[in-house]
Amino acid sequence: MKRKIIVAITGASGSIYAKLLLDKLSLLTDQIEEIGVVMSDNAKDVWQFELQNEAFKTYTFVFYSKNDFMAPFASGSANFDTMIVCPCSMGTLARIANGTSSDLTTRAADVILKERRKLILVARETPLNLIHLQNMLTVTQAGGIICPASPSFYSQPQCIEDVASTVVDRVISLAGLKIDSYEWGQHRNKL
Repeated sequence: MKRKIIVAITGASGSIYAKLLLDKLSLLTDQIEEIGVVMSDNAKDVWQFELQNEAFKTYTFVFYSKNDFMAPFASGSANFDTMIVCPCSMGTLARIANGTSSDLTTRAADVILKERRKLILVARETPLNLIHLQNMLTVTQAGGIICPASPSFYSQPQCIEDVASTVVDRVISLAGLKIDSYEWGQHRNKL
C-alpha cells in the first residue's frame, strides 16, 4: 500500500533536515501515493537564511498555504496516513500538544492524532525546559512520536549532509518507508 504523507516545515532551525527529507521522499515514489507540504512563513525565512537558497520552490509536491483549511488533510476523510513535522518548533509542539488548531499544520496534526494515524515530530531545540518536556509527553501519550533532531555518528558521516541524513533516514524509517541507510552492526569486524 502506498503512503499519503503530510510534511509540515516550521520555523525552527534545521532547514537542512527539511530539505533532505523532501529530497529523499521525492526518490521514494514507488512507496508514496501523495505528498502534501505546508510551510510556515518563518520556515521559508529560516530556509533562505540557513541554506542560502529558495529550493523549496522547486519541488513538485503540492504545497498548501499555512491557512488553507480546505486542504485535503485538514479532514480525516482524506486518509493521509502519516504526518512529519520537520523541523518542529517548540511553539508548534505546544499548539499540537494542546489541541490548538490555529493553522493548517496544527489542524492536520490534530486530525492525524484523532484518527490514530502516525504523527512524527522532529523536535529541534536545545536545551529543553519543563514545558517542552511536558508537551512532548502529552504528544507521546496521544500517540505521536517525538524524534529529536539528534544525529548519530555510527555511520562515520563525512559532511554536514551525511550527519543530517542520520536523522532524516530515521524519520523515513519511522514513517514506515524503506530506505537504504546505515544499520547498526552492518559493518562489524569479525574477530
